[in-house]
Amino acid sequence: MNRFYKVLVILTFFSLLWNCKTNTSSEQTTESETSSTLVKTPDFSGDSAYVFVEKQVKFGPRIPNSTAHTRCGDYLVAELKRLGCSVIEQKFTATNYDGRKLNARNIIGTINPQAPKRILLASHWDSRPVADEDPTNKQGAIDGANDGASGVGVLLELARTIQQASQKPTVGIDFIFFDVEDGGNSAVAKDKFTGFCLGSQYWAANKHVPNYSAYYGVLLDMVGAKGATFPKEAFSKQYAGEITQNIWNLAGQLGYSSYFIQQDGSAITDDHLPVNETAKIPMVDIIHLQLNNPQKTFFEDWHTHEDDMRNIDPATLKAVGQVLLQALYQES
Repeated sequence: MNRFYKVLVILTFFSLLWNCKTNTSSEQTTESETSSTLVKTPDFSGDSAYVFVEKQVKFGPRIPNSTAHTRCGDYLVAELKRLGCSVIEQKFTATNYDGRKLNARNIIGTINPQAPKRILLASHWDSRPVADEDPTNKQGAIDGANDGASGVGVLLELARTIQQASQKPTVGIDFIFFDVEDGGNSAVAKDKFTGFCLGSQYWAANKHVPNYSAYYGVLLDMVGAKGATFPKEAFSKQYAGEITQNIWNLAGQLGYSSYFIQQDGSAITDDHLPVNETAKIPMVDIIHLQLNNPQKTFFEDWHTHEDDMRNIDPATLKAVGQVLLQALYQES
C-alpha cells in the first residue's frame, strides 16, 4: 500500500508539472497574439512636421474673420494640393456663443479618393482668441502652436511622407482641418459645446461628400509638447474602444509607450464628439492629458501666451506621426 501511494504521488506531481508548463505556454501564446505583425512603413520626420507647425504660427493667431486666418487657410489649401491631395473647401458662416458671425471653412484633403475603405484624420486649424488661462495676461489671442497647429503639422507631414513613399497605403485617407474649434466659452452653458467645435459640428451634419463614411477616424489635439502623455480618452473608449486599443498597442510595439500610456483619461468635449455622435463614424482622440494633476487637465501652457514654438518638440511629433503611419499601413 505504501509503495502504491508513493507511485501515485510521483505520477500526480509530474502530471501537475506538465499541466503547469502547458498552461504557461498557452498564456504566452495568447499574450503574443495581441501584438500585430508590423508591416514596413516609411519614416516619419518630426523635424519636417515641426516646420509645418512653424509656418502656421508665423501667420499669427488664426482667429476667424482675421487676415492671419484667411492667409493660413489659403496656405493649407495650397499645401495639400502640392502634396498630391484633392481638396474641398467647405465654407460656412458659424454663429459663436455670443451671437457673432464667423467666416469659417473646413479644409478637406483626400488621398486615393476611389478606395472604398477610408480612414479619417483630423485636427483643428484655428487658434484660441483669448488667453483665458494665462496667469499674468489674459488679454489677446494666442499663437496656438501646440493647441491647433501641432496636429495640422503632423497631418501635413503624413501627406508628404505618403506622397513620396515608393509603396503607399491602399486605404483611402481623408484629412480634415476643422475650423472654429477653439472660440467657445465654458462659462456659458448653452449646450455641451458652449461655442466650441463649431467646424466639426457643421461637417458632421453636412459631410463634404454625400453619404460619406469611414472605417474609423483619428483626431489630433495638442500633440507636440515635450514629454506629452496621451492616455486613452474616455469618449474614444466609449465610441471606438477597439480602435483605441489597437492604436495604443501599435504605439507600444513601436517603442512609444511613454507617450501613448496604457491608462484611462477623462472624457473631453472635442471635435471627435460630433463625428462619433452625429456622423456615426467611430473616432479616437489623441490628446495631451495630464494624469494625477487636478489643477491642470491639459499641457502646462494651454490657452496661455506661452503656447508658442518653444512648446513644440520634434520627438513628440515623430511619435504621433509614426504611430499613425503604422496604423494606416496596417490597414493596407
